[in-house]
Amino acid sequence: MSGPLLIVGLGNPGPKYAETRHNAGFWFLDGLLKLAGERLRNATRLHAESARTRLHGHDVILARPTTFMNHSGQAVRALVDYYAVPIARLLVAYDELDLPPGTIRLKEGGGHGGHNGVRDICQHLGEPGFLRLRIGIGHPGHRDAVTRYVLSRSPVAQRAEIDTSIDRALAVMPLVLEDRLQDAMTTLHTRD
Repeated sequence: MSGPLLIVGLGNPGPKYAETRHNAGFWFLDGLLKLAGERLRNATRLHAESARTRLHGHDVILARPTTFMNHSGQAVRALVDYYAVPIARLLVAYDELDLPPGTIRLKEGGGHGGHNGVRDICQHLGEPGFLRLRIGIGHPGHRDAVTRYVLSRSPVAQRAEIDTSIDRALAVMPLVLEDRLQDAMTTLHTRD
């Protein structure tokens, strides 16, 4: 499929949240920005910071919502509309409670899995057919502890596992950009 790939990393804005587990999607986006040698620019009307650039020889739009996580759909809808990106050319990266740290999964479509940011995106887009990069952060063990857990920092060893999984995802991006999704998934998922 032609046209740029829009890659959106999810998280909460501001230094208070920068190192919290809920910002794993931002950490992935930071890795892409480093690879591209690019910086994000504020796009107030898009409720995001974004940059259009080249990555591995392909046209990409990298974006980070400036809304809080639970309102990510507002930014994603604005970005999709502004750049006229088909839903199939959208990749959303986010933290995943149901995967242990060090595990990362790429998938096409699906439900929101209880993730409020993804839920909001599905509601704003009206369809769930976008690509997802689910970055495992582990689960605190009880649902009452989830909010505190996702809004806190990982222990050093756990953060290292998350960073290693993000590095593996960055390594398969050339395959994703060539629309070789099955190859990217196989490479990413068989390393766990």
